[in-house]
Amino acid sequence: MTRTEGRITQIILVDDHQVVREGLRAVLQAQPDFKLVGESEDGSDAIRKVQQLRPDVLVLDLVLRGVQGLEVLRQVHKESPRTRVVVLSMHSDLAYVREALHNGASAYVLKSAPSSEVVKAIREAMSGNRYLAPPLSEDEVDVYERQLSGGKMDLYETLTTREREVCQLAAQGFTNNEIADKLCIGRRTVETHRASMMHKLSLKNQAELVQFAMRRGLVPQDQPGPSD
Repeated sequence: MTRTEGRITQIILVDDHQVVREGLRAVLQAQPDFKLVGESEDGSDAIRKVQQLRPDVLVLDLVLRGVQGLEVLRQVHKESPRTRVVVLSMHSDLAYVREALHNGASAYVLKSAPSSEVVKAIREAMSGNRYLAPPLSEDEVDVYERQLSGGKMDLYETLTTREREVCQLAAQGFTNNEIADKLCIGRRTVETHRASMMHKLSLKNQAELVQFAMRRGLVPQDQPGPSD
């Protein structure tokens, strides 16, 4: 559905690098019909801000502190479906693009793209369109989607929200205690979610978990360690 023309588009910007946020802030504020109503560098905080402010658009990086961007996207799509999500990422791998679109993203823009592409993506999303900034293309995503599905059940879709959070953090190398601190839950609860997640995904060890997460685009293939 096309949004009403002439209205102000309210936007929340989420990226864990201050210099990126500063650059995008300047770009967005230069548009007379855009209003930046919030910023965040943390996944959990981003979810809370969307719940509180209900923006028209969320500009979202996929690699964040704490809860990763894909889980933020999934929860925002579920809890604030009118909020369009424009993913801004350094990762051009189709695994990332597919996961973002599959979880409700309206647009996907690479960080190497001109800033004008972010503006265009927001406008396309507000018009109810799906937009992939060049060099990404719908045809490539469609081919990848067919190759990936192959008629098989997606085991990742069987995970609960909390299991997905634990999956992404565990794949980054965080310990159960560190995950418990980040998610504000008990260590034994983390252990339970982790065991359930590993069982559902038929994974035997940490190495298999990391490989699974990389294939699905849940963590970057050149991800730094938790202390980096």
